[in-house]
Amino acid sequence: MVSPIVKVDDKHVPLYRVVWVADLPHFCGEEDCQREGYYEIRLDVEDSVWTSSAERDVVLEALNRWCGDPREDSDERPF
Repeated sequence: MVSPIVKVDDKHVPLYRVVWVADLPHFCGEEDCQREGYYEIRLDVEDSVWTSSAERDVVLEALNRWCGDPREDSDERPF
């Protein structure tokens, strides 16, 4: 059975809390920004964790295993 928990940075995050995963790194242009270059993983209840591209890819793979990859489902017809 696939684990519903993935480790992001030093946090164990339940996959059911993940709302979306950023495709591009954060860039706001502010001089004192501490999230510049990190990827946001948005969680429910207006919470986020920030990570590197490698850890972001691990989260995406875990979500695809846990939820099923829609690209592999050949029974559904494309729109």
